[in-house]
Amino acid sequence: MTDQEMLQIYTGLVPFLAGVCGPGCEIVVHDVTDPEHSLIAIENSLSGRQVGDPLTDLSRELQEKGAYTSAAYIGNYEGKSKGRNFLSSTFFIKNEGRLIGLLCINKDMESLQNVNAALHSLLSAFNLYEAPKSKYRENLDTQMVNLLQNRVAQVIAESGVATNRLSLQEKVRIVHKLNDEGLLNVKGAVTEIAEQLSVSIPTVYRYLNKEVK
Repeated sequence: MTDQEMLQIYTGLVPFLAGVCGPGCEIVVHDVTDPEHSLIAIENSLSGRQVGDPLTDLSRELQEKGAYTSAAYIGNYEGKSKGRNFLSSTFFIKNEGRLIGLLCINKDMESLQNVNAALHSLLSAFNLYEAPKSKYRENLDTQMVNLLQNRVAQVIAESGVATNRLSLQEKVRIVHKLNDEGLLNVKGAVTEIAEQLSVSIPTVYRYLNKEVK
């Protein structure tokens, strides 16, 4: 395959990549054999460049230093054009090991930076920043769960009978006692009680409707 035939394959991908990546991404193909007029295809020209424009300074540097010999591409580096910031990536187009072209994707960071600035302003307005490092730490998730588990286990133990030997009336008394303490109003309590008594959740509710003897 000739160099031009291979480059034609990549130029054919440019509209596709532009459509997939969206209008915030500039897609470019360079023919490095003609550095002064290297740009042969471009979509979403955010940098203002057009077909026939020359290689960029970095593209020339990559070619001169032979960066393409040890890598297939370089990704996510900083790019600038006309005061705009880009996140850029370059794929090395090779033919039998020779560098013949570059496929470049430049993502416009302006919108993201504007959103980030707005978010920073919002966080600042409400002091919503990450807490500074401190010797104090608080677990907001498990304290109530642990208390609930411990209290259910404690009430069962107070019956003086192993869980697997509890009678129906003993289980009813345990459920009523926990209900009198208000624990059944706690989220997850019924599930915890059912698990520790080895009964179903509907059974716990049936126990509540039974008279304590």
